[in-house]
Parts: sequence; C-alpha cells; structure tokens
Amino acid sequence: MTSPPPMKPASAPVRTGDDSGRASVALESDEVLMARFCEGQAPAFDALFQRHSRQVRGYLTRMTGSASTAEDLVQLTFMSLVRARGRFLPGSRFKPWLYAIATNAARDFQRRGRRPEELTPEGELPTGIADESPGPRDVGLERAVRQALDALPEGQRIPILLHRFEGMGFAEIADTLGLTESAVKVRAHRGYLRLRELLAALRTETLE
Repeated sequence: MTSPPPMKPASAPVRTGDDSGRASVALESDEVLMARFCEGQAPAFDALFQRHSRQVRGYLTRMTGSASTAEDLVQLTFMSLVRARGRFLPGSRFKPWLYAIATNAARDFQRRGRRPEELTPEGELPTGIADESPGPRDVGLERAVRQALDALPEGQRIPILLHRFEGMGFAEIADTLGLTESAVKVRAHRGYLRLRELLAALRTETLE
C-alpha cells in the first residue's frame, strides 16, 4: 500500500500576545470548526485534525489490527474529509460523519484483501491491540479480545468498537453507519452477548 503524504497542519493558528485566538479555537465545537473550514479557514481544519486524529488512529488500529495501516488510513480519512467538505450539511454532527469516512476507508482496505502482516521486533506477527494509554498492558487479554472481536460479524463488531472503545452513543453510531438507533442497539446487544461467549471460551481453552 502506497503511503499518502503525511497530513500536516495547513498553517499555524494566528497567535496574539495572550494566545486568545488559540484559546477560542480550542473552545469551539467540532461543528463550528467544520463550518469555518468549509468557509476556507485552514486553521479550523488544523484544530479538527489535532483534536481527533489520535482517537481515529486508535479506532482504525482496532479495525485493521495494524498500527502502520491505521496511520495510512488516518491520512486518507482526513484527505477524504477535505475533498468531501462540500457535502457536510449544516446542522449535521461532525464526529459521526468523520467516523463514517474512517469506517469506509477501513472497509475499502479490507475489501482489497490486503491483510496487515507487520512484524514485531522479534520477527513475529503482533497479537495485541495497540493501546496508547499509559500503564501496564495485559497482552494475553488484548490477544483474547482481538481474537473475539475478529470472530464477530462486521455488523456487530463495528458498533462495539465505536461504543466501547470510542465512547460514542448509540445515536452517534446510528448516524455513522446510516442505521436507526434501535437497529444499532440490537446489533450491539447481540455483539456483546456473543463477545462474552467467545471470551469465556477462550479463557476455558487457556486454562485447559
């Protein structure tokens, strides 16, 4: 996969002596920033990228199982956002729209059948889910969760990733996936039930 050029802020925010301009951008909602970007204000895009790129990268890492692939897809996601900015409707919520773009980027990658095969420094396939949070990691648990998530059908896996790992509400997930909120709740409920069954089975296999 040819990596796209790294996404960088288009320009530095205008600074004043008391950094009031930067502070005001930080306090603005995603929707206000997106409206400003659609009007041609590049610093608004910079703020959106800084605010969301890390979380989108974590989501795409869980979607694909590969940190390097996720990094490429983050760049593609935000480039797609730039190209599609004219289709962002006033009154729409920004986060579901952004995650819909990221989800489609991951689906397109997976449809091409190019499964990630990056190696660890020891020359082995990675088994865990990338975790950017501080503190000790339970690699065995990460491996079990990864295996259980991969075993779920996509229709159940994606709502769980968005709900459990991205902290999105069911209404936001419904907007992201183009479904009704009740349909998302049903899929997530079934997915969580199946996930518990799979994790229980994996724990049993580990103890035997």
